[in-house]
Amino acid sequence: MKTNQFQILLQFFKALADESRLKLLGILANQECSVEELAVLLQLKEPTVSHHLSKLKQLNLVTMRAEGNTHLYQLDNEALQGISKEIFTIDKIASLVEDVDIDAWENKVLKTFLEGDIFNSDGDIRLKEIPASRKKRLVILKWLVTKFEIGVEYPEEKVNEILKQYHIDCATLRRELVGYQLMRRENSIYWRSPET
Repeated sequence: MKTNQFQILLQFFKALADESRLKLLGILANQECSVEELAVLLQLKEPTVSHHLSKLKQLNLVTMRAEGNTHLYQLDNEALQGISKEIFTIDKIASLVEDVDIDAWENKVLKTFLEGDIFNSDGDIRLKEIPASRKKRLVILKWLVTKFEIGVEYPEEKVNEILKQYHIDCATLRRELVGYQLMRRENSIYWRSPET
């Protein structure tokens, strides 16, 4: 997400993170009101309402028109829809994590459950224990499945031999790899799922 879009999104959520402003927008979505009317409806002082309106005007969520000496405010539907189309899409929201290391949690799990240098493929690495948590177990299984080549069929004995290099309980690991659909099995022949 571009920096200016991120800032708009941040300001949008900050502005709407206030109960009074949300109620104010709700009122203005239904009718045009003056500061005096809004103050009575929300049971707030007029300067407080003006402050809230200024925050919403900064995002162009509220329009104002003069009628004599009175200023009337209303929700700007087009601005709200514009923000929605511009920022509130799956792709835009997903891009909020561009500068976040999405592998950090998985790396932490690997460091917790594996002995040895997990980032050095030549080193001796052992699985301390099979995680009880399903989510953590999946991280370990995804790491283990990389020890098998895609497109190669392995007899059960070979699978056990590879898995025993990492943990003594190869039967459980083998079952879990199949159960999590990271490997397929047919007639005691195993192969890595192509999507892993």
